[in-house]
Amino acid sequence: MKITLTEISIRELTDGYVDNADAGVVGFAGQLDIRPAYQREFVYNDKRRDAVIDSVFKNYPLNVMYWAVRDDGGFEVIDGQQRTISLCQYVAGEFSFSGRYFNNLQDDEKKQLLEYKLTVYRCDGTDSEKLAWFEIINIAGEKLTDQELRNAVYHGSWVSAAKLIFSKNNCPAYAIGKDYLAGSPIRQEYLETIIAWISNNDIRAYMAAHQHDHNANTEWLYFQSVIAWVNATFSNYRHEMKGIAWGELYNFHKNDPLDAGSLEIQIATLMLDEDVTSKKGIYSFVLNGDDRKLSIRSFSDKNKREAFELQKGVCPKCGQTFTISEMEADHITPWSQGGNTTSENCQMLCKEDNRRKSNI
Repeated sequence: MKITLTEISIRELTDGYVDNADAGVVGFAGQLDIRPAYQREFVYNDKRRDAVIDSVFKNYPLNVMYWAVRDDGGFEVIDGQQRTISLCQYVAGEFSFSGRYFNNLQDDEKKQLLEYKLTVYRCDGTDSEKLAWFEIINIAGEKLTDQELRNAVYHGSWVSAAKLIFSKNNCPAYAIGKDYLAGSPIRQEYLETIIAWISNNDIRAYMAAHQHDHNANTEWLYFQSVIAWVNATFSNYRHEMKGIAWGELYNFHKNDPLDAGSLEIQIATLMLDEDVTSKKGIYSFVLNGDDRKLSIRSFSDKNKREAFELQKGVCPKCGQTFTISEMEADHITPWSQGGNTTSENCQMLCKEDNRRKSNI
């Protein structure tokens, strides 16, 4: 990996500045992606933006900026995006500072600002090298998310196309998936989720393989299939359904002969069960029977003490006597068979017998 320390002037940085809603923000004579189209649409508030301009006028140093060298020889801002946009917007006359726009400045003031030097690190290397470096330097300012860092490494036609579907406010994915997905599309959380689902959580490998695809139709069709399956399988929407890993459930159970009516009866019953503390886990449980997802309520210390005293410390399995700290609470009638987490259904087993029973 090659890292080069350079200096550029604000004049050079702002040359060719363009802000396009679809194409993103570019500068440096068109060679620099300041805010690629896939990144979140975020700008400094007025106070922070003005602080950048004030620092330049006072000739104070701004923090080092980091650019990635792209395959086509151009560059992409990795850290310093908001400082860069603030400078470009001011020179373009998009806002005033201390009551004066850039074109209100005297010639010597304009020259001073435009000749101000910015310190930039440029990183050139393999995808894995750049990703590792980006993760290290992503420690200041408005931090990039993990997915934004991956987007920077695997930039290309596929990421740009995927962003239009998964990464904008009111994007198509938001329109059909907002009730089921957690997070925000503009922070790349929707895109990250869909790639994780379709790739079985091998996001980097998937992005590397599809980096130069011309569109994101495969991912969009997959996502629509997931949402359609959820709607067909679970007939009654509940707020607990938001944020569940639906793609993972779809991948495993999409071909199962499921009956929506029967599933709804099970779900409604479990929603009312006070022993079930993870209501989100109900949806996994009714599909695969894994009750670990339900976080079944544990016996209280009072329950344990009552059972221990009634048993006089004797384990009903092996008949030996133990201290309470050497024993564990167990459902006499298993929860899966309708047993409740109550004193009447609690027994204390020695740890060895309890674990042996759990493994049966």
